[in-house]
Amino acid sequence: MDFSDLGLSGDVLRAVTDAGYQHPTPIQAEAIPMVLMGRDILGCAQTGTGKTASFTLPMIEILAAGRAKSRMPRSLILEPTRELATQVAENFETYGKYHRLSKALFIGGESMAEQLKVLERGADVLIATPGRLLDVFDRGHLLLTDTKILVIDEADRMLDMGFIPDVERIVSIVSRMRQTLFFSATMPPAIRKLADAFLHNPKEITVSPQSTPSETVVQGLLICEGGATQKEKRDGLRHLIESEDVGNALIFCNRKREVGVVCRSLLRHGYDVAMLHGDMAQSSRTEVLERFKRGEIRMLVCSDVAARGIDIAGMSHVFNFDVPTAAEDYIHRIGRTGRAGKSGRALTIATPEDGKYVAGIERLIGKEIPRITVADVETAELDMSGGKSRRRKSDSDRRGRRTGRSGNGSRGQPQQAPRHQPAAAAEAQPQTHPKAISDPQPKQSSGASGDGNRRAPRRERGQPEAPVVGMGDHVPAFMMREVKLDKKS
Repeated sequence: MDFSDLGLSGDVLRAVTDAGYQHPTPIQAEAIPMVLMGRDILGCAQTGTGKTASFTLPMIEILAAGRAKSRMPRSLILEPTRELATQVAENFETYGKYHRLSKALFIGGESMAEQLKVLERGADVLIATPGRLLDVFDRGHLLLTDTKILVIDEADRMLDMGFIPDVERIVSIVSRMRQTLFFSATMPPAIRKLADAFLHNPKEITVSPQSTPSETVVQGLLICEGGATQKEKRDGLRHLIESEDVGNALIFCNRKREVGVVCRSLLRHGYDVAMLHGDMAQSSRTEVLERFKRGEIRMLVCSDVAARGIDIAGMSHVFNFDVPTAAEDYIHRIGRTGRAGKSGRALTIATPEDGKYVAGIERLIGKEIPRITVADVETAELDMSGGKSRRRKSDSDRRGRRTGRSGNGSRGQPQQAPRHQPAAAAEAQPQTHPKAISDPQPKQSSGASGDGNRRAPRRERGQPEAPVVGMGDHVPAFMMREVKLDKKS
């Protein structure tokens, strides 16, 4: 099937051809004719399948006839993030290049005055995030009574980010005589309930099994040993990067703070990398994304703000530095690679404590993620129960490294004495607390003794405690000096 079979006009087809596309994806082939017929749409398809073009192309065709009025947009597209809104605006520029349609982009972090100027002249399509849209509406700069097409994109992400109350309010103020297009990568019960409330006799389109990664993505899971520190995970990440033929890559972290730590670590080791997260100014986020798209930056360490909205052809790798706690986020993250039929690789770093999250992901995708190993990175087994982690036995040096045991692995044996001190003397010497160094008769510490494992013997009942010398137990010498007073004073 070609795009010419979908009922699009010559100008739209010419723009699609200029963009390098010849055949529609399954969701485009089913959705475009229905949108042109005026039907409400409930679309569910995994990320990277062309959902954006499935509503932008028919909208351009519909909006070609008519003219926008001041402050009254003819269509509205809601997106959960600034990056997604910007991407949709770019798609309108690409596919509407032969039409004289005006668009307004309302996102946070940008000048509202400049955005309002476009709206005052009249906007055929308004692309906005829910928060900025309601801000403009509450200030009295916007009317939605003439909006004929409403698009709610990435509805499941709206739910995750807590935007559903805002979306419900926006739907209530949009004209009831509208066509609603509702798209989501997944369809949990909460999203299904919203769709039933917003849509009227919709055409439901599901082009692939829900919550399944693309078959073009090769997955792998590296499991670091139990109790692995963040530094050891960063070591594992570098080993993965060095063992892979990385063209460009996204590196996902669960926390914004970790994004900065991982980015600075890679920079110190000489990697071409930058970071992206929600606390950055919009101008900085836009600049970083543009540099990454142009290939000036090889790798981008990011939070889930980039799990959707970054559409870069030929993305070779996705690395999950942290296992996502929500299984659906795993689908969106790895969906940044293996797009448009091209192959990609998605590798995840986990510790045994992440077992319950990995188990949830594997239940969602319906198969086990293949385990991988990298030289010099200690591996372990996952604890799928979420309880105490289990480590795979390795050599004796690694086994004794964290437990305080000697190299022979014997439990309870004292550590080897320093070379300059005999072992017997080391065992007999009492361990003193650092703050008691000035005490002429320091008492023995109540914690671990010199062997690192045995505890000091308990004090017998009735035995007096050793005196503690500190502030208030003695008078400093300078206070005991005789002070001679001047008679004149």
